[in-house]
Amino acid sequence: MDTYHFLPTHDLEHASPYTSLPGNPRPHPDPVSSPSSTHRRPIKIVSTIFLSTLIFSFFIFLLVNPNIIVRKQVASSKNSNDDDHNTSKSPEMLEPPSRGVAQGVSEKRFRQATAEPAYPWTNDMLSWQRTSFHFQPQENWMNDPNGPLFHMGWYHLFYQYNPDSAIWGNITWGHAISTDLINWLHLPFAMQPDQWYDINGVWTGSATILPDGKIVMLYTGDTDDLVQVQNLAYPANLSDPLLLDWIKYPDNPVMFPPPGIGSTDFRDPTTAWIGPDGKWRITIGSKVNKTGISLMYKTTDFISYELLDDFLHEVPGTGMWECVDFYPISVTGENGLDTSVNGPGVKHVLKSSLDDDKHDYYALGTYDPIKDKWTPDNPELDVGIGLRLDYGKYYASKTFYDQEKERRLLWGWIGETDSETTDLLKGWASVQTIPRTVVFDKKTGTNILQWPVKEVESLRSRSYEIDDVELKPGSLVPLKISSAAQLDIVATFEVNEEAFKGKFEANASYNCTASAGAAGRGILGPFGILVLADDPLSELTPVYFYIAKGVDGSSKTYFCADQSRSSTASDVGKGVYGSDVPVLHGEKLSMRLLVDHSIVESFAQGGRTVITSRVYPTRAIYSAARVFLFNNATGVSVTASVKAWQMASATLKPFPFDQ
Repeated sequence: MDTYHFLPTHDLEHASPYTSLPGNPRPHPDPVSSPSSTHRRPIKIVSTIFLSTLIFSFFIFLLVNPNIIVRKQVASSKNSNDDDHNTSKSPEMLEPPSRGVAQGVSEKRFRQATAEPAYPWTNDMLSWQRTSFHFQPQENWMNDPNGPLFHMGWYHLFYQYNPDSAIWGNITWGHAISTDLINWLHLPFAMQPDQWYDINGVWTGSATILPDGKIVMLYTGDTDDLVQVQNLAYPANLSDPLLLDWIKYPDNPVMFPPPGIGSTDFRDPTTAWIGPDGKWRITIGSKVNKTGISLMYKTTDFISYELLDDFLHEVPGTGMWECVDFYPISVTGENGLDTSVNGPGVKHVLKSSLDDDKHDYYALGTYDPIKDKWTPDNPELDVGIGLRLDYGKYYASKTFYDQEKERRLLWGWIGETDSETTDLLKGWASVQTIPRTVVFDKKTGTNILQWPVKEVESLRSRSYEIDDVELKPGSLVPLKISSAAQLDIVATFEVNEEAFKGKFEANASYNCTASAGAAGRGILGPFGILVLADDPLSELTPVYFYIAKGVDGSSKTYFCADQSRSSTASDVGKGVYGSDVPVLHGEKLSMRLLVDHSIVESFAQGGRTVITSRVYPTRAIYSAARVFLFNNATGVSVTASVKAWQMASATLKPFPFDQ
């Protein structure tokens, strides 16, 4: 560990002139009220009539061709050099539906590819974005993690993959193995779209390990006439630790969409669990009108299935449920549980990826194995309307039980927010998160805790430590870390208690997403860390706390990540993410950040609230990347302590069959 020396503190509150964190630039003048607009000649009546006729004809045209205006807006936003213009509108307002909307698949928005990208990306910029210790294929498109499992000393990760392009399509099952969940060896494809029942895609699936050690894999296939069906596959040789060859059941499909369910609304079977009657259960995501549902099936042989009359659960207004996950969690112990465990001291997590808003929601509740019904602990925090697994760029997550180390592990997909043209330039798209352990938060009793697997710490190398740094209002402290592209950072913050008691805001409401980000100053926040920043702060990604305290003395703490100034590029997403985070009496505010080039995974209060940021720096790259502590609050000082490690790169390479 290095004896830490930090650079001089900049007191921004008393600097002359004051230099705040970069905020939104002033809006451009309204052209209607600009001086030039007040000296135009009167328009003749004939011209007015002619213009009115044109406008009327244009509206008739739009009624016949409603998608034209969307394409025009996309082109306009892509050609604009005003970053804030691009971030002031929700992307969903400007972009066409997902590429696979007719088939119900891709969360990647299709931004029409053009001959040239909207931003002049260089090879250095694009090369730097590739991560060094997160899992990703050597090239091309990747999305959902599939059927992870542990078998004969190897962790197996399957994932949806396009072998032909960096754009979604031709979905095949990629396959990689690892002994430590960090260093990976790529194997040949596990399954390819080569049968009538999956010719349009081998989609998301789950593995179930039976008591005798056999492995069954259920997955969704997209048929030759675009119907979603469920199929069965199993290893050709169970004694093969690499599980190289998979056999598709000859009489697939084993399940078709039931009556009342749309042909593209039936996908993503879960890992199976066994009930008290000796029969296996699975649940599959779907919808009825706008009600999200999880269909329930029973089976004894994984070939014939009985559809139950009732749903496992349903939530009106949440739309299509996909990538449903359902598993037990101990409320007393520290270990994970096999998917079939139930009884005293056990709750069940029900999670769904909402197709409508592309976020992963979960809730805690109780599962009745006789009625095959799940009931949320708190209906106000039900699936799709309450807690999210991750408040950033994160989707289609899946857990599995690691029987080797008795833990529940969670994978998640980090998608892209750039244009598909840029994806084609860099030759790849999407990354998987660092696997996370999942346990019940016994202190709050209301949520789970997610934490990076212990194995990632094996990549830690040179360390830096700084204790008890006072951050006065408006101050910024550069941390002298020689290479800030790959870091594991643990930080704590303490607000001056006496000052805190006397502070409040008349309007104590706060919302990370709707706020001005780290540049928006309040009495008790924001304060935290800037990562992937350059010296002049032309680019920066703040991760921070914000405390909202009302006149009645009650307070709520928020954990946010701000991408609005993460890149000078004009064709990438730049939102502010986050939510409130429970902070119990006597707890310090704490965060852990995993920084890996263009990915930042942020964990608050031991993993109660998690945010994954996908950013695209163009200047804060290579040796220009910096780390800062900051306090942009106006009314309190904050004491910060930090420990950081530089992270080595993981090994991701093809399996050496020739050795």
